[in-house]
Amino acid sequence: MAAQAVSLNRKEEAGRLVLEATGRWISSFAGQIEPLVIDVEARKPKAASVAIDVSHIEQLDTSGAWLIERMRRDLEAKGAAAEIVGLNPRYRILLDEVQQTNTGKNAQEDDHNPVVDTLSSLGEMSVSFVKDTAEFIQFLGASVVSLGRVLVRPWTFRFTAVVNQMDRAGFRSIPIIVLILFLIGGILAQQGIFHFRKFGAETFVVDMVGILVLREVGVLITSIMIAGRSGSAYTAELGSMKMREEIDALRVMGRDPMEILILPRMIALIIALPLLTFIGSMAALFGGMVTAWLYGGFTPEVFLERLRDAISWSTFWVGMIKAPFMGAVIGLVACVEGLRVQGSAESLGEHTTASVVKSIFLVIVLDGAFAIFFASIDW
Repeated sequence: MAAQAVSLNRKEEAGRLVLEATGRWISSFAGQIEPLVIDVEARKPKAASVAIDVSHIEQLDTSGAWLIERMRRDLEAKGAAAEIVGLNPRYRILLDEVQQTNTGKNAQEDDHNPVVDTLSSLGEMSVSFVKDTAEFIQFLGASVVSLGRVLVRPWTFRFTAVVNQMDRAGFRSIPIIVLILFLIGGILAQQGIFHFRKFGAETFVVDMVGILVLREVGVLITSIMIAGRSGSAYTAELGSMKMREEIDALRVMGRDPMEILILPRMIALIIALPLLTFIGSMAALFGGMVTAWLYGGFTPEVFLERLRDAISWSTFWVGMIKAPFMGAVIGLVACVEGLRVQGSAESLGEHTTASVVKSIFLVIVLDGAFAIFFASIDW
């Protein structure tokens, strides 16, 4: 190897300054290259046009490409028309990538009209909402078609998969649901007694707890917890399968992912959520009874007798009727978001978060719609 591995020669050709780079412009020789580039940058070019001739460069890496690009930018900043000539085609992609970096275009953002920006954001949100709605409806239709095929050919129904999903997504949630709803029932009773006592109406706490838990709180809290626990798990599972191309492999083998992956999960939630709602509601009523006994002085016998007079079968069935619909919504959103995952861990995290947020939002909206419906029929 020559003692001088790199050089940058200056010469005049037809009134144009030519900077001829030779040698190995790689990171190993950056200590020799940079002083040459600094020497060029320290001089003001006399010629209006400068050519950086790289045809004699033996090797080029990112470090050398950046120093060449830095030299070109400095010459242009001083008013010279600088260009890189004689580049080996195999280094073209490398130099193009370097030229795209650190351009300074984002150093100062253009002024924006806040009204236009707000309208633009609203428009983008509206378009996204329409697309999401259309995709959910399409996915729901595909699920119904898949269910129809299973009903026509019952021997294809994956009963074992449904039971497994009921166990994983449903019954393993029982301890946390019982604990949370027990505490919520106790809090409702304590707050009711504390405030109703001012009016001498403590006994109406039993009515409030019973009606509120059976009609609204039991099914709503259970659905929110299942959306956060099982819905996110569905999205993560399907997203991971999508990233590993397992879903594409099923299609290649002639198997329908709807029947194998989606339908068992949705059926499991539709069946499990009413059962979990019942268990959670009983836990909330028990928590309310314990609190009323310890804090309000109501014995369990008095609490149960008052509860029997305060509620009816319609109160119980209002909450139970909501549960399968909420299970279907959670399963639908979780599976749609799982199948939207692209090929990165970041995409998986984004869609898992979106699954939980959208599920909780739709569950609350659905609960409100049911409340209006049951109030309109006086039930």
